[in-house]
Amino acid sequence: MPPSVNSGPVPPLPPRGHRVRQTIEQLRARILGGEWPVGGRIPTEPQLVAALGVGRNTVREAVRALVHAGVLEPRQGSGTYVVSTDELAPVVARRLGDDRMTEVIEVRRAFEVEAARLAALRRTPADLAALDGALAEREAAWHGGRVDAFVEADAALHTAVVAAAHNAMLAELYASVGTALRSTVAHAMGDALAPERYVDHARLIEAIRAGDPARAAIEAGAFLEATPGA
Repeated sequence: MPPSVNSGPVPPLPPRGHRVRQTIEQLRARILGGEWPVGGRIPTEPQLVAALGVGRNTVREAVRALVHAGVLEPRQGSGTYVVSTDELAPVVARRLGDDRMTEVIEVRRAFEVEAARLAALRRTPADLAALDGALAEREAAWHGGRVDAFVEADAALHTAVVAAAHNAMLAELYASVGTALRSTVAHAMGDALAPERYVDHARLIEAIRAGDPARAAIEAGAFLEATPGA
């Protein structure tokens, strides 16, 4: 009689909740990695089951969690699409829709004043070159007269200041509220770029260049007191 093969005890399956969490992380990793870009459709449920090696219910719960978080969006008869790589951005967008512009400006002040202070302490030659370029593009956008182009150029300059702070968590949080921050500028500008709404940011960049954190923080805060072309 041939000897029996003893492969040992079969390891227990992980709890269902654990499998769902793992699947959510796998889906999130593929989205963040660019495999499924924003605006693109993710694979169908059977394809995800085969690719991830989990059951249909696990895939369904993981997808539902990312839909609830604002990362995915189901579209009837078309599939499920990636609408954001950031789970905080949809939350901020919803709050902005509730007419909380004053709160958004207060959040801008909290982020941008500290970012300016840190940037003055930590900026590198590469950061200063990026700030000079962003400032020049902002000026060109203002003179070009298009509100949408100016809003984007203004946001790019403030993002460059945050990048010069060299604080990864601050940069991620600031990126999460980017849409809301653009909205404050667009709201202040209205339908046209009027001279009385212009705010010069050259002094902010000079304070960062000079390595003066107190002055940089004051300059950043001053823009947000007046708000118009901040």
